[in-house]
Amino acid sequence: MAPPPQPARVPTAEGSRSVSLHPTLQPYADAWSHSIEAISELVQPLPEADWNRRTPCPGWSVRDVVSHVIGLDSEMYGDPRPIHTLPRDLFHVTNDHQRYMEMQVDVRRHHTAPEMTSELELMIIRRNRQLRNENRAPGATVRGPLGTELTLEESMRRHAFAVWAHEQDLRAALGHPGNLDSPGAHVARDVLLDELPRVVAELAQAPRSSAFVIDVHGPVEFLRTIRVDIQGRGTLETAPALGPVAGLSLDWETYVRLACGRVTAEAVKDRVKTEGDPDLAAAILRYFAVTP
Repeated sequence: MAPPPQPARVPTAEGSRSVSLHPTLQPYADAWSHSIEAISELVQPLPEADWNRRTPCPGWSVRDVVSHVIGLDSEMYGDPRPIHTLPRDLFHVTNDHQRYMEMQVDVRRHHTAPEMTSELELMIIRRNRQLRNENRAPGATVRGPLGTELTLEESMRRHAFAVWAHEQDLRAALGHPGNLDSPGAHVARDVLLDELPRVVAELAQAPRSSAFVIDVHGPVEFLRTIRVDIQGRGTLETAPALGPVAGLSLDWETYVRLACGRVTAEAVKDRVKTEGDPDLAAAILRYFAVTP
């Protein structure tokens, strides 16, 4: 009697799932991989002129956004930062965080399209290899921007969000919408919602013992309540509120653009429905952008 057929051995690909990566970290690695591959597909065929297209990021072209993404992954990999002096006339650079981020961008401002795509592809290969070999715990301490320290889990979470957000910047600049419901989009939802209690309770100064509701529809849908307690602290809840003091209803793409500071509330007022206290709703929209 012939032995039963053995299952085919699947070769290991560069971006395959790691056997050592902690399960808590895997969703962030998957989201990053999905977004970085999408960016690569977007920019590979671009003629030289399209690399100069303006993006929703103030002062940044397509080339600049891709440079930023390469720089982020370079630092995640552990490469030293470039030694470079920034020009004095960069109007969009106004604080230390922006100066820090601009270094990786400005050093590549005169790189050609083939140089950019080659460096991006090499970085994807290196980072996939690094993630396959990653065996640290989610709580391990790693270095962040400007010498800050954070956990590996938070670092990977923020990075997955940043790369997805910049994928959306590139899609907007190039006229190729998509991936608004990709793995990175769901990471972005959680990252942005985590900032909402601070926006409502601290920055917009919502009344104590009150509730604010946000209703988002589209590719990513959710309804959340921010409750402000008697001490003025805000908490995020999934339970709907009865008689909220104010509320916002908007589509997911507009939510992302507002929260990432890509548009002003005035520019998208036709896509945002406000309810309840108009002054509080206006204050929340005024402080809605939470990215640096």
